[in-house]
Amino acid sequence: MTPPSMLSYEFCALTDTGRVRANNEDAVAVHPDVRLALLADGMGGYNAGEVAAHMAVDQVGDAMQRWLVQAGPDASTTEVRRALAHAVDQANHAILGAALSNPNYQGMGTTLVVAVFCGDRLVLGHIGDSRCYRLRAGALRQITRDHSWLQEQIDAGLLTPQEAARSGLRNLVTRALGVEPGALMEINEFTVESGDLFILCSDGLTDMMGAAELTDLASQPVALAQRAERMVNMANALGGRDNISVLLAYASAAADAQRGLVSRLLHPH
Repeated sequence: MTPPSMLSYEFCALTDTGRVRANNEDAVAVHPDVRLALLADGMGGYNAGEVAAHMAVDQVGDAMQRWLVQAGPDASTTEVRRALAHAVDQANHAILGAALSNPNYQGMGTTLVVAVFCGDRLVLGHIGDSRCYRLRAGALRQITRDHSWLQEQIDAGLLTPQEAARSGLRNLVTRALGVEPGALMEINEFTVESGDLFILCSDGLTDMMGAAELTDLASQPVALAQRAERMVNMANALGGRDNISVLLAYASAAADAQRGLVSRLLHPH
């Protein structure tokens, strides 16, 4: 078992407008120095969704980066969870305030997934239907649960996952940032092992492909940037009906990461 402090993290983020939409209402950000990754999928007319997504990623990202730097590497996951809930609450008020004060932004909101890697622990917050998957030892597992009308129907036993996949009501979220005075972000905690790959993504990716395709692309023995590119390319090849965003975080034993760096320096191509 790799000691927590010996885990090293590599990140890669990619966002694409897709084949159908005129503008990109997704936003992604990575702060590698504090092992923080954020992804949002905005909604609303004109460019309001874009505004909401960027506000969420920028404000939560800035607040958490400042807090994590100040708290230092020994901050407990309980403290991280509390700081994250507070940062999200502040961003929610800001987005809601902008939506109420500007007619062009009326009704805007956004999903959000935030991953904070603390040694061998992942603090994962999400609201809406943007997802996080974990690929471990070749097995893909969705570790967020959609806050959506369809997921509620599945949970209530009214629809099977297969029926839900065929439904035309895929994009009805039951929670979002900037829509109500209180933001119900769900925050969970997971153990991280060396070799784990975490995939944060918007529904523009997962609406276009199933778990088998995603597992195949995530498992390919190529650099993270190439994996992300291939995921986006496949979503576009299958129709690209929405904006597509992918954020990959790979955990490895620090010694492995060092070897990988030396190898890249010696063989740049």
